Amino acid sequence: MQYREYGRTGKKISAIAFGGMRFLPDGGKFDFDKCAAVVRKASGLGVNYFDTSPYYCGSQSEVIFGQAFKDMPKPFYVSTKSYESDPAKLRADLETSLKRMGLQKINFYNIWGIKSMEGYRNVMRKGGPYEEILKAKKEGLVEHVAFSTHCSGEEIAQIAKDGVFEGVTLGYNILNFPFREKGVRAAHAAGMGVMIMNPLSGGILPKKAELFDYIRNPDDKTVTEAALRFLLAHKEITGALCGMGSVEEVVENVKAGDIVKDFPESKRDEIKARLSLDMDKLCTGCQYCDGCPAGIEVARNMLAYNYTILERRERYFDVMRMHWGLPADQADKCTECGQCEKKCTQRLDIIQRLKNISKWGKERQPTKGA
Repeated sequence: MQYREYGRTGKKISAIAFGGMRFLPDGGKFDFDKCAAVVRKASGLGVNYFDTSPYYCGSQSEVIFGQAFKDMPKPFYVSTKSYESDPAKLRADLETSLKRMGLQKINFYNIWGIKSMEGYRNVMRKGGPYEEILKAKKEGLVEHVAFSTHCSGEEIAQIAKDGVFEGVTLGYNILNFPFREKGVRAAHAAGMGVMIMNPLSGGILPKKAELFDYIRNPDDKTVTEAALRFLLAHKEITGALCGMGSVEEVVENVKAGDIVKDFPESKRDEIKARLSLDMDKLCTGCQYCDGCPAGIEVARNMLAYNYTILERRERYFDVMRMHWGLPADQADKCTECGQCEKKCTQRLDIIQRLKNISKWGKERQPTKGA
């Protein structure tokens, strides 16, 4: 395993990091011992950075990590986060995280999901979330303050220039790199650690390997290997957060991370020429948008919508029917309340997508009398 400096913190982080959002329930419930064994397997193979949140996996991710941390094979660092704008609620999140994981301090605490410059200014306001985390840092409850974001490269560069954070966690991968690489470079130049989330575009790359085979170099065995090779060839990137729910996924990701090679510039240019702006707008399946007042399963609709971007319109209906057994007329229920868009960390145009889906569904219906 390769280890890289996390900005100016003096800490070296494994190039493959563990994303704690993909633990798999067994029969609708989590087997905590089994899930903890996945975490320990990663530690044993050299992964030393573990990222979670108070709300991942039905609020059970931190509990799983707490179980694993009781007996870890090797030293490790922990990253968690809060999106609370109210300092008191943010403090409560921090204390909950510490208690669940049995920790005295969080190594990397992220202000979660800065979506825009307006959101950044709200975080930095007098008496706001940033000041609250600094208080916790002075108390020894937090070591390093970072933020997570799906902002554009230009916006990330603006935030990095202010020099108030020690690290950033951002969505970046081989399908959206032209749109965010400016932010990656600016954060690194500002002396920040750069952790990458959604390195496999929310799992889309391995799931649609045949569609993305063009990203492989001749010596890449899989698209997963190619995608991680692309990221780790960046000197600016500290580590790639891979969601891992099984021992098999841990082994596959660690193997891919062990193969650190240059990524040919000619191949990079070839891929860039095939990308469209839509590739920066794929849903990653985080499910923050769920809880629709009208009962729409928004996240599943958006994941199905990905296939209209990647393939063709009709695939949306195939995925809704075959993957989840859901009716395609769910989108008709949208009242445009905007709740889902407010929650979406990627700022996807969910309402417009639901309108498109509703329109397509009506177009598929046979005309009366035909």
